[in-house]
Amino acid sequence: MRAIGIILAGGNTYRMKELSQKRAIAAMPVAGNYRAIDFALSNMANSRITKVGVITQYNAGSLHEHLSSSKWWDFGRKQGGLHIFTPTVTSDNSFWYRGTADSIYQNLAFLKESHEPYVVIASADGIYKMDYNELLEFHMEKGADISLVCSEIHDPKDCERFGMVKLNDEMQVVDFEEKPIAAKSNLVSCGIYVIRRRLLIELIEKCAEEERFDFVRDILIRYMNVKKICGYKIKTYWSNIASVDDYYRTNMDFLRNDVRDYFFREYPDIYTKVDDLPPAKYNVGSNVRNSLVASGTIINGTVEGSVLFKKVFVGSNCTIRNSIILNDVYIGDNAYIENCIVESGGTILANSYYKGEGAPKVVIEKSDRYVF
Repeated sequence: MRAIGIILAGGNTYRMKELSQKRAIAAMPVAGNYRAIDFALSNMANSRITKVGVITQYNAGSLHEHLSSSKWWDFGRKQGGLHIFTPTVTSDNSFWYRGTADSIYQNLAFLKESHEPYVVIASADGIYKMDYNELLEFHMEKGADISLVCSEIHDPKDCERFGMVKLNDEMQVVDFEEKPIAAKSNLVSCGIYVIRRRLLIELIEKCAEEERFDFVRDILIRYMNVKKICGYKIKTYWSNIASVDDYYRTNMDFLRNDVRDYFFREYPDIYTKVDDLPPAKYNVGSNVRNSLVASGTIINGTVEGSVLFKKVFVGSNCTIRNSIILNDVYIGDNAYIENCIVESGGTILANSYYKGEGAPKVVIEKSDRYVF
């Protein structure tokens, strides 16, 4: 593909509450075995984009560990490759990234030293599959300066969390509202863009000169009536995990046959870093229904409608319903967990009771597991 990729993975959001205290949003576990960033990386690889830059910042330790080898997404090549960019103190700059546009500006050499004519920019918190070649073909067919991907939403409350786009009959953006209370359309911007590389460099340098730092507000919205910006609609599954409710709902979606088959059984595949773990073990007395269970997990109790990540231990007579149990959690005997998200590395003591009322409850327990 005649493009390089940039994945914006440095952001944080208060809507993730305790879940973002130990990791970047891009590193959030999804669907048992994956991280959120795996979907954008896999889409890049499947679209034959061989040179990808990942811009990280907030709480990026586990994200960097996950990206320590590019072989899982087939970026380990003599040409191209996976490039990780973090804020760096230089003689000219001592700022952390002050926004998405500023994060690209501080790594502008990556764009200037490349030769591909186009750039695909993607957010790292989107869960979807997409061939970016189709987006590029749309972009060139429309003669657009910038093209963005958009998807329909059905809950009006969601517009308060996203950029909302209005298109005319020729698919050109005529209105862009950033997180409005009441939107004029039901199209949400998915945070995926394609733009000519030289134009991107020009716009980013202009933002820096004027001390403007945000890609959406200072480029998309500001230049909406100056540049031709078009919207490319997708009708396949797309979700964003920028809040606890969204994160819970997205993982629960993978318990549906249609979503699970779409991501796991239909070409192209989603790739991730593979851990050398034994398969899940279901001991005598266990009862598991409609759940995703990852490698290294041992189950002795009842699990219904839940997602269990890697190396989870479920004790005897436990009941887990409609919950997400993150990596390396020990759950003692006779525990009851319903409508919860249990943070990774925790120990749930025997006879514990946790139930989320209405919204999912985030459970963080750091008890000493060796007392058992």
